[in-house]
Amino acid sequence: MANKKPDMVVFNEEKQQYNAAFLPYATSFSAPQIKAPNNGSWKSSQIYKANKHLKTKYEALKSEYEALMQVLEYNELITASKFSFEPIIGEIYHLYNNSKKQPFLSIINPETCSFDYLGSFCLTSDYLWQKIDSDVELALLNQ
Repeated sequence: MANKKPDMVVFNEEKQQYNAAFLPYATSFSAPQIKAPNNGSWKSSQIYKANKHLKTKYEALKSEYEALMQVLEYNELITASKFSFEPIIGEIYHLYNNSKKQPFLSIINPETCSFDYLGSFCLTSDYLWQKIDSDVELALLNQ
């Protein structure tokens, strides 16, 4: 017990030497206080960035889902409609309601027909019906 050094003295018993200078932390009462860095602002900015990234991905997926649901709705509508021909891929067809409000598919342009026009559609190579929205698209596909 007589050989024991005071608590504030850093002495390595195995090597029998003072090793305060070799330690990675302060060993003196007068050494600066060790404080954990405040990373709260970093965490909050990272959380904000992560949330923004996830929200952007969510919005993209939601938009893609809504577009797929629209394609599904068009395909169900056209498949349930009446037509007496085999549609050709890449050709434009027009969907109308007859006098009994039943949908039918036709090759007749809306300008020359007096039925209730619902829209123009093109059959894609994967056998999905794509709605043609504008007159420009319609003119380009008719060429």
